Amino acid sequence: MSPSAVATSLLRSSRALPTQSYRFVLLHCNLCFHPLLTALNRVYALSASFYQALILNRLGQTAAPAVVKRSDNMEMGVELGVSVRNQDVFIIQSGSATINDHLMELLIMINACRLASARRITAMCVRLIDLGPDIPYMPYSKQSKKKKARGSITAKLVANMLQVSGVDNIITLDLHNTQIQGFFGKPVDNLLAEPVISQYIHSALREFDSTGSARGCVISKNAGGAKRVTSLADVLQLDFALIHRESNFQAKKKSATGSDITRLSLVGNVKGMICFVVDDIINDIHTFIDTAEHLKRCEAEKVTIVATHGILSREALIEIDGNDAIDEIAITNSYPMPDQMKEITHKLKIIDVSGLLAEAIRRTHNGESISYLFSHVV
Repeated sequence: MSPSAVATSLLRSSRALPTQSYRFVLLHCNLCFHPLLTALNRVYALSASFYQALILNRLGQTAAPAVVKRSDNMEMGVELGVSVRNQDVFIIQSGSATINDHLMELLIMINACRLASARRITAMCVRLIDLGPDIPYMPYSKQSKKKKARGSITAKLVANMLQVSGVDNIITLDLHNTQIQGFFGKPVDNLLAEPVISQYIHSALREFDSTGSARGCVISKNAGGAKRVTSLADVLQLDFALIHRESNFQAKKKSATGSDITRLSLVGNVKGMICFVVDDIINDIHTFIDTAEHLKRCEAEKVTIVATHGILSREALIEIDGNDAIDEIAITNSYPMPDQMKEITHKLKIIDVSGLLAEAIRRTHNGESISYLFSHVV
């Protein structure tokens, strides 16, 4: 038989081979749901919050059974209630104020799936305070460099822990520092909230003035956020400005209580404009309050705080509600928030990113490109 005939025979035989269709499994780290079957792919997910339910609804999937147990000394253990052998597993981690517990849950869950012979494990943490396997908020992401001589680089440590546990892919949202992707030896998909935030700002301007004549301005509360703000301003074709905080002045001046006094300077013009103060994380609200008050002194018409990850710990929402300088605060639902907190102030607006994360899961499972998600709303 000639070489060409052999090649033709092999090609025909390969076409005759049956293709294997892989299911994918969705898990959530905190509580378990009963297993349900779907019409297309059989997907299991463990979901303990409304946010994860939004992702599952968009995928047309349901939660898989898994149980996180705690012993008397608070050690954790995980039991998977479904076989994940040769399956595509997505672990959704929501995170909360007990970040270290949820990080350990995530690591144990990943390792359990790895030992159960999962084909691929993708971690999706929905705001774990600075981290990242399907981790909309990557845990310890602010600790990506040594700030003092004897400090630690905790983000790198977390990356190593995730890899050792057995994760194959990581999906996160708006990393605090994009260089954190280099801490991993595994693929990291850092999704951007910019498309949904730009859509919100556009609709907010239209709501303020339906004629479309309202003048908007995107603000960075410090020099470190200038790149994020200029990118958003280019997309929206709006003006941008930033607040400069004079550190030398801050070091020399003290208030009556002994705390530093920071002198703020506005670089740009906001007179008569609708201002959107944009950042990736909002936790301590005081720098945002200082910025909003300074913008109002500079004759801004309205000030809205916009952030991807709204942690808003302690009494942040109470302070926002009582401050006249802040007219509105908009955050995504990458970090779960109890309903009672949402009722504290009428100024709070929630931007839904479940469609973005659900589409990222679908494209990852099907081997499709996710580049489209960087610039389009889904």
